[in-house]
Amino acid sequence: MDRTLTVLEQLVTAEEGLTLTALAKVTRIPLATCASIVYTLEHRGYATRKVIGRSHFWRPTLRLYGLASQLVRKVDLSQIAIAEMRALAEELGMPVHIGVLDGASVVYVAKAATPGFIQFDTYPGKVAPFDLTALGRAIAAHLPEDELAVLLPHLSAGQGPRAHGSSPEAFKKLLERVRTDGYAVEEEEEQAEISCLAAPCFNAEGRVAGSVGVTGFARDLVGDRRDAAARGVVHLSIVISRRLGCRPGALPSELDGSYDSAYRK
Repeated sequence: MDRTLTVLEQLVTAEEGLTLTALAKVTRIPLATCASIVYTLEHRGYATRKVIGRSHFWRPTLRLYGLASQLVRKVDLSQIAIAEMRALAEELGMPVHIGVLDGASVVYVAKAATPGFIQFDTYPGKVAPFDLTALGRAIAAHLPEDELAVLLPHLSAGQGPRAHGSSPEAFKKLLERVRTDGYAVEEEEEQAEISCLAAPCFNAEGRVAGSVGVTGFARDLVGDRRDAAARGVVHLSIVISRRLGCRPGALPSELDGSYDSAYRK
């Protein structure tokens, strides 16, 4: 099974068709075994070959895409890591959220609350400006340039004491910091006394699919607790990315080094 998956992955990542000899060499799998695997993949519709002279060149088919499309439709971000979200919320004593981008807004699609009398005004279905939340900033930092350009005219002015008018240039500078750190922070900009911290999640194509973050009182998201929150959301973002099919090489470099430990869970 491991060898079959290795052959299939190599066929997908290769820039052009591979002969059996080349496939055996690059995968370090015996030639006879490679032949058996690709003939089976051909029979099942996952590979095809093109004959040029006496050489046979193997390529994958779009049947894999059909399987992936079915899986993507079944993925529910609101349920993909609910147990881990609850564990992190309990560990930090702060609610944990998953958000997705919808136009120039972030929509909260999942929440793991903490027990207690004090509850934050966050809930699945809540909508917030993308640039005034850590959830939105974590997503925006990893959008393609053309998609980010569409959002920049829609920057918002927050109501918190640390809010300030943000130009597209200043916001892009902020996103550079997000990419460097691996997570985004918002500190009393949207609302007084409230801060949040979030990390991006990526799908099987390596595109940002959403983000996961924590919300807390600004006085609590400092020092060691802030460091713990950052580690927690980054780790959880990697776990979610893995479950979405993202492989280590598709992650941004600042997250890639943390992927291995999460990948084994």
